Amino acid sequence: MSWGWPWSSPACAISGTDMRLLGLSALIVFAIDQLSKWVVVHLLNLKVMGAIDVLPPLLNFRMGWNRGINFGLFGDSPDFARYLLIALAVGVSLWLVWWARRSLSKPLTLIGAGAIIGGAVGNALDRMIYGAVADFLNMSCCGITNPYTFNIADIAIFAGAGLLIFIDDHKTT
Repeated sequence: MSWGWPWSSPACAISGTDMRLLGLSALIVFAIDQLSKWVVVHLLNLKVMGAIDVLPPLLNFRMGWNRGINFGLFGDSPDFARYLLIALAVGVSLWLVWWARRSLSKPLTLIGAGAIIGGAVGNALDRMIYGAVADFLNMSCCGITNPYTFNIADIAIFAGAGLLIFIDDHKTT
């Protein structure tokens, strides 16, 4: 009987090459997210400036510290909620690795799962370092002013979820 991780079982459905695609996509998203935050928040000093107009109104940098979930929901939660959100991000990431390892996944599905993992881990790291997620992207258009900020990890999580929803793994061609 093996007491190893569930995704190390010989009954796993996808190959090591496929798992490398999952890991590589997660690593790329994580690296781009963290690099973008470091450049904008620290190098461009957005944490002090608060706002930088890049291509107004289409793209602006607006510093936002999100202690909650998307759109700042539950942002007034007690501090222990931060640790629950970190645990949730890690749990979802581990579950996605397990799920991808057990299923016959197409490359786009693996990339989508990797994007979610990379984004979730990037935001979890922010919560560990800053106590909140560093959001800085703000986009408005066509006379509509968007009050919300987001980051690369958020984009990756939504794009990855979209890939998982719209790619049918079990369809044969």
